[in-house]
Parts: sequence; C-alpha cells; structure tokens
Amino acid sequence: MSEFDLVLKNATVFLPSGRENTDIGIKEDKIVFIGDIGDSNNSLDCTNLFIFPGLIDTQCHFREPGGEHKETIQTGTMSAALGGITGIFEMPNTNPLTTTPEALEHKIRRGVDTAYTDFAFYFGGTHENSSNLPEWEKLPGVCGIKIFMGSSTGNLLSATDEEVEAVVANGRRVIAVHAEDEFIMNENKKTILKDSNDVGMHCKWRNVESALNATRRVVTLGKKHNRHIHVLHITTADEMDFLRDNKDTATVEVLPNHLTMHAPECYEELGTLAQQNPPIREKEHQDALWRAIDDGTVDIVASDHAPHTLEEKSGIYPGTPSGTPGVQTLLPVMLDHAANGKLSYERIVDLMAYGPKKVHKIKNKCAIREGYDADFTVVDPNLIHKITNEEQASKSGWTPYNSKEVKGYPVMTIIRGKVVMKDGELLERQAKPIEFQI
Repeated sequence: MSEFDLVLKNATVFLPSGRENTDIGIKEDKIVFIGDIGDSNNSLDCTNLFIFPGLIDTQCHFREPGGEHKETIQTGTMSAALGGITGIFEMPNTNPLTTTPEALEHKIRRGVDTAYTDFAFYFGGTHENSSNLPEWEKLPGVCGIKIFMGSSTGNLLSATDEEVEAVVANGRRVIAVHAEDEFIMNENKKTILKDSNDVGMHCKWRNVESALNATRRVVTLGKKHNRHIHVLHITTADEMDFLRDNKDTATVEVLPNHLTMHAPECYEELGTLAQQNPPIREKEHQDALWRAIDDGTVDIVASDHAPHTLEEKSGIYPGTPSGTPGVQTLLPVMLDHAANGKLSYERIVDLMAYGPKKVHKIKNKCAIREGYDADFTVVDPNLIHKITNEEQASKSGWTPYNSKEVKGYPVMTIIRGKVVMKDGELLERQAKPIEFQI
C-alpha cells in the first residue's frame, strides 16, 4: 500500500510563502506532505504546470429552483469544474427565494445530489426575516448574507435605508451587497432612458451616481453597526476612490467582464449579450478597476455567473434580462490577463483563493498547506485555447467571450484529492457544503 493516495509531481506549486517546484502528497482527502517525493504508483506528472490552491467563484446564480430552463446546480457546477473552479457560492434570488431554512435545505440537498464541485449558499436578507438572521446565518452551508439595493433578476430587493439597516443591524457575518440606488435608477429611467431601445444606454441610466450613492449608504450603515460589508461587482472609479478609504468596513469584488470589456464598444459588438447589472462602463472606469487590482483595494474577483437563454436575451431592450454566463470562463479570462502582464499569477491566487478565504472565513481550503483539503486548480500557463459557445456546459449555451483566444487554461480540477476534470473532460462528482469559521 502506497503512503499516499495521490502524488502531484514536478509542478510549480503556489504556496502561501511563494512559488516552489515541488511535489504534493495526498491521503484521505487531505494534503499530508509538501516536498520531494520519490517514485510513487499513484502519481500525476505536472511538469510545466502551475498548481494553485482550489479556486472559489464566490458569486454564481444557478437559477435552481425556479429557473431551471436557464441553469441548474448540476449544470452550473459542471461549468465551474470545467473552468478550474473547485467551489462556488450561489446566490439567493431563486424562486422561492433563499430566505428561509427550508429553502436553504432544499438547495443543499440538490447540491449534495447533483453538484460537481463543493458549494455554499448566500442567505437572502430582508426586512421581514431580519430578526431571524443572527440564528439563520449560522446554518451549515451558508457563506454570508446577501442584499439587493437595486432591482436585478428576482424579487429580493431592500431599497430603503430602513430595509437595509434591518439586515445590517442583525447578525455578525459578512453581508454581500448589490449596491445600486433603486430610487435614482427609477428616476433616471424616466428622464434619461425614456423610450429608448438602445442597450448602449444601459450604463447611462444605471449611472455612476446610482452606484456610488448606494455604496456610500451601505458602508455608512456598516460603520454604524460594526458590520463587515462586502460590496459586489464594483464598476466605477468613484466607488473605488471611496472604498479605498473605507477598507476598515468594506471589502471589494470586481468581475472579469468589467475588467475586459468597456462601453460603448461592448454594446456595439454584443448588443444585449453585454447587458448586466451593474453595467459595463467606459474605459476610464475599467482603468480605475485595474488600478484598484494593482494597489490591493480589490479583495476578490468572481464571475457573477448569471445565465439567461439566447431567446430571452434576443428581445427588445430594456425588456431583456441582465446577466451573462461566466463561471467557466472566469479563470481563463484572468489567466489571459496575466499572460498579457495585467496582473501576476500570484495576484490571481490572492483574488480567487486567499481573498475568499479571508472575506468569508473558509475553513481548511483555499491554501496549499498540510492538513488542508486537497483542492487544486491545475493550470497550463502556456496553453492557447479558443473559447467557444459549444464547449460551455451552462444550459444557456453561450458566452460573451465566444471565439476569444486566451493564453493559459485550466487542465485539471482536483477536489479533496479526486480528479474531477482533466483536459476538458468531467470524470466524477465531488460535492460537499463548504465549512466556515463562524
């Protein structure tokens, strides 16, 4: 009997202390040895490959229950595993909303039964359930509380300060916020968008003011109640300037779409396929997001995987739904940015492993350490790959990056020592709720 169940050999391993060319020994789902290992019957040669800790996509919408024609937990996590992602956090704006223990338990059962990666779920915070949140936020499988200050897909809206404060004042765990001001946007829709059917107007009426005002409001309430606010999908230079000065209260997420595409070109090229909330904005804002990546203001990069069918997206704006698929392309797009010198590979690990671990207090994952779960994202940094609609496992069947050529691609997804994906093929399921230090 071998000393190890699996040995990963000859890779460039991304350890907390830095890169090291070494081997990893795995036994009973855990990392048990890091260092030179001799010959082994159960080894995978990883020469010329990078081994990252298992990467987490902390913002996904898998539409189950209620929108299974767009996505399910199964197809969404298939996409995740194909994209090198070992764990996902899924959002509560399903139907029914994930605002009760019963709704949460249904999702957890579906995850255990059907998922291809590990998972956790955001619990939806509302004025109605706020008094229960100190208890319910501690339920197994909960990664945090989520509130929507501006309307997006679903009916989970907390628009007023009274509604937001009811959630912020109840509980201790991180609150993730979709920060767009509903009142400003409603007025802008009447005075700026008017009767236009031009999707290029999406970033005009859902404007900088609506984003900045909502972010300021929720951070102010976070300070008042000493509550950790995690502001999702930041899109504006103005918000980044504000958040840079408020890191004592707020952590920050950005998306690859906002780092990669910009207005007006994205709307001219993709039409409503580029429509998402908050919107993709002009290049000056994109440049500010990259500066915030560089200076450490940004804590997490996630996909905000939000699939809709091509039929739904092909309607007349603004009657078309906002959102794009992204969990399968999250890492490839970021690897391509690294290959082009926009950020280091170490920063990718920081934004997709160490950042999620810090913000959400994930237990025994997101770092290559002895005793931790044997979760790894294995990458070929030199592999050239053309992203296509046809290879997407998402039920939606499309990606805004169709035909984009990227340098760097995930070649293995390993979860608790089991190879779930290898060279673009799904081999087996590995699915458990992610645990947190509460």
